[in-house]
Amino acid sequence: MSYIDGFVIPVPDGNREAYRAVAAKAAPIFKEYGALRIVECWGDDLPDGKVTDFKGAVKAEAGENVVFSWIVWPSKEVRDEATPKVMNDPRLAEPDMPFDSKRLIYGGFEVLLDTGEDR
Repeated sequence: MSYIDGFVIPVPDGNREAYRAVAAKAAPIFKEYGALRIVECWGDDLPDGKVTDFKGAVKAEAGENVVFSWIVWPSKEVRDEATPKVMNDPRLAEPDMPFDSKRLIYGGFEVLLDTGEDR
């Protein structure tokens, strides 16, 4: 069964296109190392929660939006083998990321239910 890396990232509104460009540059490299799919979503309907919400999770500030993204891997083993290679790939060296990486949250997820196509 697939394995998912999930991300929630605060991005300044003015950096939407810069973020998209970085993501578009990185996506084929992740796929080269075995990722099946990369999805990047720009926040459009992010209601304020009573206890927590997407904006609160990453301490989004005024003028920032939230990106929700995920990478689909064929397995945790493929992801675990690929991650250090991706992180050390010189093609992904970005001197100025268009977001505050200290507030990015991420994690690996085991799939419980997937109504999409079998892989």
